[in-house]
Amino acid sequence: MTEFLTAAVGFILALLALGLVSILRGPGDADRMMATQLIGTGGIATLLLLGTITAVPAAIDVALTLALLATFASIAFVKKGLSRFEADGAASTEDE
Repeated sequence: MTEFLTAAVGFILALLALGLVSILRGPGDADRMMATQLIGTGGIATLLLLGTITAVPAAIDVALTLALLATFASIAFVKKGLSRFEADGAASTEDE
């Protein structure tokens, strides 16, 4: 079972490398944020698998903390986008 989990970690790390390319070449901020969320999710999965393989509970705690921080980061990104959208006047249709 350990060999399978180690292979899964390697596969996830390969996908993270592809996600890094997407961050560097992403055409827009939203695309880059989605790629960053992908890397965060892959990092969390890697930490969970490594914590299971090595029986280190601290790795699982770190993974869960990163999951919580990633949630706050995506909420902040959406709030920033909405405030910019409202500042442009595109959302205010009440005056018409």
